[in-house]
Amino acid sequence: MRRYAHKLELFSMWVMVFGVVALCQPWSLLLHRYGATVIFGGLILFNIFSRFKPPPPKRPQRAGASTSD
Repeated sequence: MRRYAHKLELFSMWVMVFGVVALCQPWSLLLHRYGATVIFGGLILFNIFSRFKPPPPKRPQRAGASTSD
């Protein structure tokens, strides 16, 4: 899950943006009706996924270095 934390955080931000667009558009009553719910769902996802820290980057081993210290 930590590997995908950044991507899921970005996805949740795009869900919130879609909710704002759905709330402000005048063509579809269905999108307008559920726009605030979509924003709220994206906010919950963002709060969950923003708490995951990405895994530490792997450091390359030096040539000739032993693995047991």
